[in-house]
Amino acid sequence: MLRGATNVVIDDKGRWAMPKRYRTALIEQCQGHFVCTIDHQFCCLLLYPIDEWERIEAKLVRLSSLHLAERRLQRLLLGHASECELDAQGRILIPPTLRQYAQLANKIMVVGQLNKFEIWSTPLWQQQIEHDIDLQAEDAPECSPRLSELSL
Repeated sequence: MLRGATNVVIDDKGRWAMPKRYRTALIEQCQGHFVCTIDHQFCCLLLYPIDEWERIEAKLVRLSSLHLAERRLQRLLLGHASECELDAQGRILIPPTLRQYAQLANKIMVVGQLNKFEIWSTPLWQQQIEHDIDLQAEDAPECSPRLSELSL
């Protein structure tokens, strides 16, 4: 499971080192192969181990190209999808168009989300977390049935 948030440096070429705590498991799971695409709801990127991405593709292929919202989702996710792999130093290269979309520069946040990573610019991550905390406090009285089952 991919979890936790790690502050990572991204170089001028768009390379960043996968946190060591994930490397061995990800090399075993996906041989260091990933797909990176945009998040269609937030200004961040999604990095999937290749086996997880193939599950997403299987769902996307079932969407109708005649339904505008479904076609738009296919266009956004598949059109921006880029294959990436760990190099010998454990780094991943993020293509320039994806870095531009997510406003990645200098320091980024790599956030585990169980089956994928979110990749955020550090300032946007901090803004999003503050926003999420505010919304969570507002939503608490009307939480969904699934959230009410989650006892922390």
